[in-house]
Amino acid sequence: MLKTFLITICFLLTLSLAFPIAAASDLPKAHPFYDEINYLINRDVVRGYPDGTMRPDVGVTRAEAVIMIGRLKGFDSKQRATNFSDVPASHQASGYIAAAATAKLITGYPDGTYRPNNTITRAEMAFILSRLFIVPFRAGVSFTDISPNMPVYEPIQQILAANITIGYPDKTFRPTEKVTRGQFSAFLARGLEAKFKNDATISHSYLRDKTKSYIYNTEYGTERHVYNYVPTRYGLEMGFVWSIYQEDGSLVTDTLEFETHEAYTFGMPYSEAYMELIYPVKVGQSWYTDTEYSAPRVITKTKVTVQTPYQTFTNAVEVTVPANPSFSEKGHVYYMVEGYGEVKSVELDGTIAKELKAVE
Repeated sequence: MLKTFLITICFLLTLSLAFPIAAASDLPKAHPFYDEINYLINRDVVRGYPDGTMRPDVGVTRAEAVIMIGRLKGFDSKQRATNFSDVPASHQASGYIAAAATAKLITGYPDGTYRPNNTITRAEMAFILSRLFIVPFRAGVSFTDISPNMPVYEPIQQILAANITIGYPDKTFRPTEKVTRGQFSAFLARGLEAKFKNDATISHSYLRDKTKSYIYNTEYGTERHVYNYVPTRYGLEMGFVWSIYQEDGSLVTDTLEFETHEAYTFGMPYSEAYMELIYPVKVGQSWYTDTEYSAPRVITKTKVTVQTPYQTFTNAVEVTVPANPSFSEKGHVYYMVEGYGEVKSVELDGTIAKELKAVE
């Protein structure tokens, strides 16, 4: 009976490998991951079943996850021996599993197994995605069910910073929860394409639209901020970053912005980062009041009307940074708007240091 079951599983897996699908009968446009799944179908990363279904809400197995990654990376799918005791050369996914293990994208269990038919968990997914995608920064993790002493802590930091996940509204990550084919497709798509990263946001997010360019007038001239994929810069692996260019097209620097349920953060790859806003947004919220590394900030007003060359905003949050000689800080006020981030910065003497000029 067990042998028959295993043969059936392998047969179905073989079919799912062999038959790409153009349109799935069980994937309506209303499905939350319709666009992501179709994006991966078009890249031949995801395929459906011979009966015309995609089964987006069915759990994705550890073998299926590696097959998707293998297609994405262009790994050799030829069946061959692996180092896992439960993945013989005859296993349909053995080629991809062997290649992914060699590339250090996957690991097995202490007993030497891979358990290819187990449904992948969110923790296991975090490990794989953190190895698959370049992330030049780490986000602070404050999920109530994740602690720094957990092995998955750093992988979650990475996929948070990469705008691949945001967790659940109740501030949990749920590491042991099973992942569906649709969910895994969504996470993969967010790692690959800027437009899908826009979906990994909290409600009332202050993150900018990653498919658009933002132009600012600054005290140093006009700047254009573009979200793009940079493989390397100055010998360092980069990934997706906001690159800042001067009007003549020369690069100023690369930056990052990411958001958790607790804060909006702006930073530099492989370097420092600063919280520009903390949540919940309310007058009197203050931070950096007990550190020697950054000037204190405080929310002084909400629902502020702010004029910029781009448009007049009526729902800005005013953050004041008092003068502080310890940081060579003369004092300034900046304004944050949902969906736009910082739209204006003004020195305490009234000099405009930065303001949004256009969004293209």
